[in-house]
Amino acid sequence: MAPSFDWWAKESHRGTPVVVKMENPNWSIAELEGPSDDDFLLAGSPHTNRDKGRGKNARQLTWVLLLKAHKAAGCLTSIASAMFGLAAAVRRRVASGRTDTDNDSTGGMEQENPTVKSRFYSCIKVFLWLSVVLLVFEVAAYFKGWHFGAPHLEFQYLLKAPYGVKDIFSSFYSRWVMFRVEYLAPPLQLLASACIVLFLIQSVDRLLLCLGCFWIRFKKIKPVPKVTVDLESGDGNGYFPMVLVQIPMCNEKEVYQQSIAACCNLDWPKSNILIQVLDDSDDPVTQLLIKEEVTKWQQEGAHIVYRHRVIRDGYKAGNLKSAMNCSYVKDYEFVAIFDADFQPTPDFLKRTVPHFKDNEELGLVQARWSFVNKDENLLTRLQNVNLSFHFEVEQQVNGIFINFFGFNGTAGVWRIKALEDSGGWLERTTVEDMDIAVRAHLKGWKFIFLNDVECQCELPESYEAYRKQQHRWHSGPMQLFRLCLPDVIRSKISIGKKANLIFLFFLLRKLILPFYSFTLFCIILPMTMFVPEAELPSWVVCYIPATMSFLNILPSPKSFPFIVPYLLFENTMSVTKFNAMISGLFQLGSAYEWVVTKKSGRSSEGDLVSLVAKGSKPYRGGSETNIGEMEEILLQEQKASRKKKHNRIYTKELALAFLLLTASARSLLSAQGIHFYFLLFQGISFLLVGLDLIGEQVE
Repeated sequence: MAPSFDWWAKESHRGTPVVVKMENPNWSIAELEGPSDDDFLLAGSPHTNRDKGRGKNARQLTWVLLLKAHKAAGCLTSIASAMFGLAAAVRRRVASGRTDTDNDSTGGMEQENPTVKSRFYSCIKVFLWLSVVLLVFEVAAYFKGWHFGAPHLEFQYLLKAPYGVKDIFSSFYSRWVMFRVEYLAPPLQLLASACIVLFLIQSVDRLLLCLGCFWIRFKKIKPVPKVTVDLESGDGNGYFPMVLVQIPMCNEKEVYQQSIAACCNLDWPKSNILIQVLDDSDDPVTQLLIKEEVTKWQQEGAHIVYRHRVIRDGYKAGNLKSAMNCSYVKDYEFVAIFDADFQPTPDFLKRTVPHFKDNEELGLVQARWSFVNKDENLLTRLQNVNLSFHFEVEQQVNGIFINFFGFNGTAGVWRIKALEDSGGWLERTTVEDMDIAVRAHLKGWKFIFLNDVECQCELPESYEAYRKQQHRWHSGPMQLFRLCLPDVIRSKISIGKKANLIFLFFLLRKLILPFYSFTLFCIILPMTMFVPEAELPSWVVCYIPATMSFLNILPSPKSFPFIVPYLLFENTMSVTKFNAMISGLFQLGSAYEWVVTKKSGRSSEGDLVSLVAKGSKPYRGGSETNIGEMEEILLQEQKASRKKKHNRIYTKELALAFLLLTASARSLLSAQGIHFYFLLFQGISFLLVGLDLIGEQVE
């Protein structure tokens, strides 16, 4: 029986259809129908044929509705649970009362001047209160009949309105409109236009960097060493120069074991390598733990020494400078630097050092960072987007085309002669890595970036740690720019390199980017809602930022679902970056604030596998005195673990959140759709960050 295709027919199949496939090719498909409940009804029932189809459809519809209701109830339950959790977190923040204005005993080595710290916050509060007053004023005017679809209609209405008797409010509001048209709108529009020009210039620079990265991928360009090393056999054609490995650390007891173990497992002849553990810890417990770890590796045959400074000046730069003054350093040709949370692979030196062979102009080989905790929370995912673009695009393009980029401070190998020729480590800024890179570039040394050589490390998991790290990373370049500008002008490098160093490396990417990002989207855009005669085009608010975010996220394609949170979070971080940039440029108190980024001590998968394969060796080198000290350490750690941690409330971010939300409410009166949604979501983003709900959550 041929199947019927009359799907619109009123008759329906009864029972449950069963499809049976036969092995015999002459019998393909047979359709069997089982009995249904309707078959047991009396044939003489008058309503049988008419109601049986309707009853089945009703039952099916009921089941569909029940399933949809079940899904909706589950969704509502999840949303309600999330909202209750969010409300509980907010209540805990407010109850604890800890804000970013409180002193942090575990913070930086240098405390910020409270007067300087509150100056920026006071300016934001002035804008906030002014916006609240203007919103109340505009709402009152709206209910008085002053509502128009376009901002310029208000001025036309005032010019055409007959001069007659007006009430006090209408007279006052008309004067306010005339005042903002004549005095407020022109300078605000001029500032907005200037920021738009800077925004477009920075967008073109970003686009050119991306095109350079695409060209490198298309042509498969990458640095190739003149000496090939067989990574399987370890044969480097006899090229195993003397390498010094430095691990600077300061009170980082969560990660010291991982970095020391990774460096001791580097595949390099033991007679040609020396590992320096440069401990700047002021905590005696941490000092003893690190010293015990070094002693353990010494007894296992590693060529490793422990150094601790009594006078701890100059932060990390002072620590490295002190280590380079050791008498035995003259016997070494290269120095590899790894921060305390970095875990180089065993073949790291074999993949980096050969690039120096027969290349006497090469001063630095920089490897890429990878992150063991990039998927830990939303904050680490957004950081991964930023740093992936930095390494994949900025560092790689600059390394290939101009042989210069900023040293990342770790996971790099320096030629010691280049360090000495450039003046060595200086403690004049908080970005000693960028400082030495600029001075080496002025001396004519070239750099190589290896995008295919990775060194695993950690990302800050709490917003507090990330905020302090970004403050140091953005205040230091402005300090350095003031100090090295005369040296750049007087240097013997080409005019093109001078222009790249001054206008692109410093001004555009270190100064202009945080300036326009904060000024345009956090100050000018909200103000144009209250002074609508000064306008920002929709393409500035929406389309170009979305395009730039799309380009930024290309090196990490798995992060595409986070493109909108990334755009909003970058604008939120512009507050911290702008504050840091101003502090560094004008030498304010917070410019010299150095805070060691908090670590969590997460191990990489490769590190765990190597530990399992190697097996833990029993260590019996501890004396009775050390055993007593270790017991004391355990007691102190137990006491420290009882201290309750708190998430903080960040006042500047909260003030800007209310400013943007107030401006979004004002945009509703003039029916500005894109501006409203941008201000609304950006305000919510500031609110979440201000309440410290984006990173690590402490119960």
